[in-house]
Parts: sequence; C-alpha cells; structure tokens
Amino acid sequence: MKNVGFIGLGNMGGPMAINLIKAGFSVSVFDLVPSSVERVTAEGAQAAATAADAVANVDVVISMLPASRHVESLYLGEDGLLSKITPGTLIIDSSTIAPESTRKVAEAAKALGLSMIDAPVSGGVAGALGGTLTFIVGGSDTALRTSTTAA
Repeated sequence: MKNVGFIGLGNMGGPMAINLIKAGFSVSVFDLVPSSVERVTAEGAQAAATAADAVANVDVVISMLPASRHVESLYLGEDGLLSKITPGTLIIDSSTIAPESTRKVAEAAKALGLSMIDAPVSGGVAGALGGTLTFIVGGSDTALRTSTTAA
C-alpha cells in the first residue's frame, strides 16, 4: 500500500483525501482547521500534528492550498517542507496558483533532489466529491515517470 501525506483539506482537498482512502491508500493529513482534519480522519485518515509530521514516511506528498502565498510558505525557506521531505518522495501540488510560484517551488525541490509535479484540477467541488476531477499535469519527465510508479 502506498502512503500519502495530504496537506490542505478544504472544499477540494478534503474530498480528494477521502477518495484516496477509499481507493486503499494510507493517508496522513494536516490542515490548519481542526474540523477539516476531523472530517477526513472520520473516514480513515491519520491526523498529523504538523505539516512536517504529515510528510514523514510517505511515498507521495499532495498539497491543495488556496493561493500561491500558501504554497510558497508551506514548501520554501529554512522551515519549509522541502527540507523535511525524504528524497525519493514525489511531491504533487494540486493548488491553482500562479505559474511563477509553481516554478519557484519546483526549482527549489529540484535543487534538493526532489521530484515535483504541478497538477491543478478541473471539476470543482462536485468533481472532488465524486472522484471525477481532471488533473492538468506538468513536470519533468523524471517526475512524471515517478508519478506513474508511485500510484
């Protein structure tokens, strides 16, 4: 079974994480809103006390956050997640953010030897709930190959 760390459990991320659980993945979750975490743990996820805890011992990290500043804040800097993610772990950001922010985080990930793909979604909350989202995926050939073997 693959282990997934999922960060950002709002209207889109919560249902996405629940669908991963239903598909048989072990999912560790973190969100700043406790009720969002409770909703997903009620479906079988493991709650993490911090974002760093959510990405410990996982094969894949998925983030679904509201804006560029949230994604940059999560991943970058001395205390950013990139410095805490184990090499070989695939990072997937599904947030709909500015291309500059995606490139900035992806370049920082690459400099640390991490694979990252940009995978914003289309389909809205109904698609997230129904498991019918369309992912618009971009990344290096290596990261994309990693994504097909990680699932």
